[in-house]
Formats: sequence, structure tokens, C-alpha cells
Amino acid sequence: MLRRDISMSAAEVAAFLEQGRILQVASLHPDGRPHLVPMWYVVKEGQVVFRSFSRSQKIRNLQRDPRLTVLVERGEAYAELQGVMIHGRARLVEDPGYVLAIYGRLAAKYAMVGGAPRSLSAEELAAAFGRHAPKNTAVVVEAEQVASWDHTKLGGEY
Repeated sequence: MLRRDISMSAAEVAAFLEQGRILQVASLHPDGRPHLVPMWYVVKEGQVVFRSFSRSQKIRNLQRDPRLTVLVERGEAYAELQGVMIHGRARLVEDPGYVLAIYGRLAAKYAMVGGAPRSLSAEELAAAFGRHAPKNTAVVVEAEQVASWDHTKLGGEY
């Protein structure tokens, strides 16, 4: 019996990434060991984007070797498992204005200011994150290969 195709269409991948919450980010230490961390992220112009302090291990790793793999997944039971894994290269953006805009998109998705996610005015954004933006780097994930799976397409069969 042939296994059903459980991959997602491009539209399903895009919707899944928009709805996802935690991005697992794997970069490479200088000795080749993986460095794996969970990150908050947004999708901007069809690409996954996250930010981190410029002196963080993940950013130092990506400055040296831009290859990375990212993963968004969900589901508890086998029949519920869904995920998107992207192999690609990191495009590092150090522009404080760009980083501040990413902070704004993150605040609209996650509870970063106050008790709930919300859009911030330019003044609120500058007050909350303006001093941090110059010390951060945004990472745009430039996809080279995308793998996806959606076990809900199995209809409970294996």
C-alpha cells in the first residue's frame, strides 16, 4: 500500500506559518554541533523573520555560517502532527529601523507589551523597543528547501 501524500500545498504552508507560534532555529557552532533554540517569529513578504540580540550565539553562528534550518510544528497525537521545515540561508539585517518594525510585528502577534498582543503606535514602539533595536539583528530566512507534513490528511489511518 502506498503512503498517502501528506505534504502541504504552498498555500497551506503559508497559512500554517502565519498561524504558527514557536520557531525552532538551528544554526551551527564553529565545531559543527547544532545550536537549537526556540524563537518568536513573523512572516514578512512570504519569508520567516525573527530577531535576536546581535551578540547572541545564534547570530554569531549565522554571521560565520549563514546556513540554518527552522521548524514550526504542532500537534500532540500522531494523527494531529503538522509541520514545516525550511533549510536555507540567513540574511542578516542590522538596520535599526527594520529591526524596530519587526519588533512591532512581533508585539502584534505575541504579548510583548502588556497582557495581550497588540499593534503599537510609533511612539509606543519607540518607547518599548527603540533602545534595543540598535543592539539587535533581524534574520530573514531565505528558503532553499521546504518540507512539510500534515498527518490530518491521513484520516486516522497509518
